[in-house]
Amino acid sequence: MKRKLKSNVYWVGKMDWELTRFHGNEYSTHRGSSYNAFLIEEEKVVLVDTVWAPFSKEFVDNLKQEIDLSRIDYVIANHAEVDHSGALPELMQYLPDVPIYCTANGVKSLKGQYHKEWNFKIVKTGDTLDLGGGKQLVFIEAPMLHWPDSMFTYLTGDNILFSNDAFGQHYASEYLFNDLVDQDELYTEAIKYYANILTPFSALVTRKIQEIFALGVPVDMIAASHGVIWRDKPLQIAEKYLEWADAYQENRIAIIYDTMWGGTRRLADAIAKGIQGADPEVDVRLFNAAQRDKNDIITEIFRSKTVVLGSPTINRGILTSMAALIEEVTGLKFRSKRAAAFGTYGWSGESVPNLNTYLKKAGFELINEGLITLWEPDDRILKQAEEFGKDIARASSV
Repeated sequence: MKRKLKSNVYWVGKMDWELTRFHGNEYSTHRGSSYNAFLIEEEKVVLVDTVWAPFSKEFVDNLKQEIDLSRIDYVIANHAEVDHSGALPELMQYLPDVPIYCTANGVKSLKGQYHKEWNFKIVKTGDTLDLGGGKQLVFIEAPMLHWPDSMFTYLTGDNILFSNDAFGQHYASEYLFNDLVDQDELYTEAIKYYANILTPFSALVTRKIQEIFALGVPVDMIAASHGVIWRDKPLQIAEKYLEWADAYQENRIAIIYDTMWGGTRRLADAIAKGIQGADPEVDVRLFNAAQRDKNDIITEIFRSKTVVLGSPTINRGILTSMAALIEEVTGLKFRSKRAAAFGTYGWSGESVPNLNTYLKKAGFELINEGLITLWEPDDRILKQAEEFGKDIARASSV
């Protein structure tokens, strides 16, 4: 069933309530997601994006219920990733000659994934498509937000920005619009989305938003391709993106660890006690990397000013949950964050030096050389860990 956004613009996407993992198994979606596609019915009829491949037949069958497919004049592919383009092979069986408007990189990606010679029309920033009735689509290239092929499409007259992955969230809600949903849930999913997906491209995010603001065009609605449609003060999410892109941090310190027999966990507790004792205002949070959701932890790292990582030594290295976490964090390129490492060992003791190496490679500023203790921490060592926490608090408040 199509749902009206504004004038002759309708949502024709798919709400996926059952989704729990995304990007393979890389991203947790605790609140499901949506694949937002849009139908514009002016003198010319336009379909903006499609849905994920598993729902392609359902999508096309539903679209047939709403419109004679032969009436569709143009298809817009703002981004070629399969969660947005996955229904194209099914759809284009009915529309073999209808042009698909996308970037040059979009053509490469769509051909590479589907091996079809559709009627591609390459567009660049500033190109327009006349829909009749005084309305146009204006195309805006947005490379690396978050793929090389990404672009935005702006509908004049109705002042809607179809932004694809930018400004989205993995968040299923039949309410559809941002002013109708729980605001805490919405922003929890929005910042998680930014932290886990868009952080490496923050400089590009800032530049692209400033470019859009400089155009001076009215934006009455931002229609992203996951989650809610921003209709109430839609630019609030763009302003948040500018804030998040600017080496974002809150007054938080995250302690993230894994433990074999509890010694490293006891060090973590003592370090947290020391931090809190030295700075009662800071929000200290502890996470066992083997037990907590990886993407939620990454979001906490994004929000924190300092990160403290802990692992015992195993096979002259660190535990696998910590290794996987720091590998992903390295690729996200967080900026202006401090860090320290800690751990226990029984034989050789390489975990803390290894963590330090990984943290420096990931771009963190090391507060010190870390805390490494032999065997099970006793009261003396726990007191030492508490002092270690106080040092971290003092260094983090500078």
